[in-house]
Amino acid sequence: MIKSSIIISFYNKLEYLELILISLENQVFKDFEIIIADDGSSQKIVEELEQLLKKVSYPVLHIWQEDIGFRKNKILNQAILKASSDYLIFIDGDCILHPEFVGEHFFNKKQNVCLTGRRVNLSEKITNELNWEKVQNGFFQKKFYKIIYDGIFGKSFYVEKGFYFKNKMMREIFNKKQRGILGCNFSLYKKDLLDINGFDERYKAPSIGEDSDIQFRLELNNVKVHSLNNIAIQYHLYHKLQPRPKENLLLFEKIKKQKSPATKFGIKTTKIAK
Repeated sequence: MIKSSIIISFYNKLEYLELILISLENQVFKDFEIIIADDGSSQKIVEELEQLLKKVSYPVLHIWQEDIGFRKNKILNQAILKASSDYLIFIDGDCILHPEFVGEHFFNKKQNVCLTGRRVNLSEKITNELNWEKVQNGFFQKKFYKIIYDGIFGKSFYVEKGFYFKNKMMREIFNKKQRGILGCNFSLYKKDLLDINGFDERYKAPSIGEDSDIQFRLELNNVKVHSLNNIAIQYHLYHKLQPRPKENLLLFEKIKKQKSPATKFGIKTTKIAK
């Protein structure tokens, strides 16, 4: 049985997904499947993706839903149902992975614990320099000094999150502080998500619905959040910030008052995608 299922939320940005797929080829721990949760990419992108997936060595399942607005949580719920592993790792379609990323999530897993890592935010300049060959050849490990330089004199930030610590003491020091779930970098047992009925599909815009809301309801259900800062590392590719409408915040405030772990608007109302 496949040991872990990596769920990638995706929408149209194929050039970014291509870099993520090669970073998955570079993983030290390779016992995983990929599920691409596609929130309505165009037919042209879907056709190009089918050709791209012929280049990878690991099992991939692409699930798609019609584009009728932001419905990330709905397609994520469908991906959960499709996952063949009992351990799920969630990433976004704009985050390249450190070679130890999957292994760190998998080997640190615990029952009733959600793990969350962190990411370096790359500038537009560094993002535009990247290609398949550079990522394949370990750009972020061999050329990390460029990221540091750009963090000091350019526009990359959270560069300190890109230092990978093997030393146990260093890991403990840098993970004393409790950190919130990042929707692009977290993992947990499938059962823990099923117990809260997955993602709340009422969130119709980015932020809160795929991380803050999930954390709040997991913790209500006695699932703890553990940090993998400087352990499970991502490199976030540059893009303009998406709008964060007030409606998400208002919905979250309502949910916090209700204090119910399981949403009524999640997996049990979701049909499995073909």
